[in-house]
Amino acid sequence: MVKHLDISELNERISLNFNRLANSDYYQIGRVFSPADYEWYGDKEGRALLAFVCHYRISGKVIPCMQEMMRELPERLNSKGYFGPVFDGKTIHEQQLSGHSWLLRGLCEHYEAFGDSYSLEMIRKISENLYLPITDRISGYPIHRADQNDGGVSGSRISDTDGWILSSDTGCAFMSIDGLAHVFRVTGDERVKKLLDEMISVYLAIDKVALKAQTHCTLTAARGMMMTYGETQDAKYLKGAESILDLYVNGGGMTETYQNLNWWNKPDTWTEPCAIVDSLMLALDLYKTTGKPCYRTIAARVYHNGLATAQRSNGGAGTDQPVVKGLLDTLCTAGVYEAYFCCTMRLAEGLRYIKDHAKLLYAELDGTVSQKNGVYSDGDIMYAEVSPELEAYAERFTEVDGHRLCPIVKYFKVPEDIAKSGKQRIIF
Repeated sequence: MVKHLDISELNERISLNFNRLANSDYYQIGRVFSPADYEWYGDKEGRALLAFVCHYRISGKVIPCMQEMMRELPERLNSKGYFGPVFDGKTIHEQQLSGHSWLLRGLCEHYEAFGDSYSLEMIRKISENLYLPITDRISGYPIHRADQNDGGVSGSRISDTDGWILSSDTGCAFMSIDGLAHVFRVTGDERVKKLLDEMISVYLAIDKVALKAQTHCTLTAARGMMMTYGETQDAKYLKGAESILDLYVNGGGMTETYQNLNWWNKPDTWTEPCAIVDSLMLALDLYKTTGKPCYRTIAARVYHNGLATAQRSNGGAGTDQPVVKGLLDTLCTAGVYEAYFCCTMRLAEGLRYIKDHAKLLYAELDGTVSQKNGVYSDGDIMYAEVSPELEAYAERFTEVDGHRLCPIVKYFKVPEDIAKSGKQRIIF
């Protein structure tokens, strides 16, 4: 049996997210640019621009802030054409690289949508002045640190080590593989390709579990490898992306509900919708490239289970408590109800990707709910025991082994106060 993705439900998700981005003050021109002292230089601006372009590609509707951002960008950038301090390659600011990867993604998407020379000029300046000066220095990324992973939901600067300004979002510098891969696709610049190869080689060699690298940046890097493979057909990029997804699924990165641990093997943290989106996109890209059914299954399970609670009723996205067998069995909101500063914007790209690949994201059903792989499910659809306040929002109930179970309740259909108090127990 097959359960096809519900298009009307997907359209509701898209509409909610569009309205959140179009109407919230946080995404209007008066606030869309971060304060000068916010050390995720270019991050919000890039994610916002990427989100605006993604919704334009979905519906053809323009969120006005997209055009207003493009007009104001030149006044906001430094003398070298990017955000934040100028280091000229002498010091590498990890969060500056990570943030500008999203700015590059937003600008590249804008260029591919509109073909404007202005986006292309900014892409080239950022590449030339921020990224290319660090060529041949990536192998010096510090992998031994005593103070790693002490950050909050939004990572922060933690230390200056060996010429690097490091972040509590460990490894976020390698988010840049995604942005640089897109630059290479747009420009064909072989110097960018050289730096891209260096970053990929170094990050694949790092023990990401031992480093407790951020799963979001790791999955994003793997998507960049897939984009590079698409441009070159060089199997090493495909192999690298496959190795990362395998590590994520089987090595302590993915939760029992197909969400993510923010850092490898750290269940006492939270999930992050950015990474959940990454995992779906990476798995389905691997399926389209290799034809291996296991990758399509992972992507479908991420959509039908992992994203169920990630999107909120206001259209944004927020963090949940991870469900890990033997440690935590309760799925509930945690950390922040809405990560408006990153995940709400990133959800837009996920929704666009899901819309484009809806036919592939069907769930395979057995037709009955039973224990498989240690949890109750009907094929790809997981079932939970929910607290009374969530019962009105359940799709259906079934009695199994003395438990009253339903598919994981989708929080975009649940009012905020009820979502915050509701509990969903995964029975192992």
